[in-house]
Amino acid sequence: DGAEGAIGVNYGMIANNLPTPDKVIAMYKANKISYVRLFHPDTTVLTALGGTGIGVVLGTFNEDLEHLASDESFAASWVASYVKPFAGTVTFRYITAGNEVIPGDLGTHVLPAIRNIETALKAAGVTGVPVTTAVATSVLGVSYPPSQATFSEASAPVMAPLVAYLSSKKAPLLVNVYPYFAYAAEPETVQLGYALLAGSSATSKIKVSSVTDGGLVYTNMFDAILDAAHAAVEKAGAQGLELVVSETGWPSGGGGTGATVENAAAYNNNVIRHAASGAGTPRRPGKAVETYLFAMFNENQKPEGTEQHFGLFQPDMSAVYPVDFAAGS
Repeated sequence: DGAEGAIGVNYGMIANNLPTPDKVIAMYKANKISYVRLFHPDTTVLTALGGTGIGVVLGTFNEDLEHLASDESFAASWVASYVKPFAGTVTFRYITAGNEVIPGDLGTHVLPAIRNIETALKAAGVTGVPVTTAVATSVLGVSYPPSQATFSEASAPVMAPLVAYLSSKKAPLLVNVYPYFAYAAEPETVQLGYALLAGSSATSKIKVSSVTDGGLVYTNMFDAILDAAHAAVEKAGAQGLELVVSETGWPSGGGGTGATVENAAAYNNNVIRHAASGAGTPRRPGKAVETYLFAMFNENQKPEGTEQHFGLFQPDMSAVYPVDFAAGS
């Protein structure tokens, strides 16, 4: 099981100027970052991760989902290429079949791909690595108040059997949680402090109001979004399914509403503190939330604007702003 409130960071690579993987993994170690999430297999990165003890979430390319779902031999070769050779030295936490493909044309391939990867892992003698997927909060139809949340009509036909299956396997569902986008879309209705988890910071000067939902009180949007996902999962019949926050972050630039270095530093440090506290969410009190910040670097080949400014570090390995990972260890 995961260390209480340990923090991971997504290692995105949509850039042409990033340090070599050995240097990047050395940065993870130097900063005491417990976990890394990879969006797709990369044998150079996996080699660099060998023997480090860093927990690894390994993703498939979305474009491989259909092939993984329809062809057991392709799933077997995928495992033989990217998991089996590294299983002795790399600490695999989860394998994710696709990222943010539900709802959508690829969504129906997720569960069959999960099953085929599981079969391939078993045949290869690799045990103890749950297979799951990562979803955006766009799987939700209603998301506010959290207790009323449900999966949307478009996503429910895929999500209902998926969460039932994951629950039966005791595998978590990975959810990408971004208060930033909710704030940027409606800055006049969403309070900045509520979006920034300002209540988690002893030093914050920002006043935070709270939202009451039934008997539960929410002092930040991170918990509200996560509990909306919990409510939707429960309504789909999967009690007790664990949720892992596979992405969360805040842009430090790019011209978006609220996209400043100060806000990004506040958000990510507050998320680390909140996760480290083990307080959980109002709907799951005391259940530490495994959380992965997005992302390690500013990535210069992502779309123009805020998307290029979610990094904690610049490609030259200097910090965009100070992040206290030690608060999470």
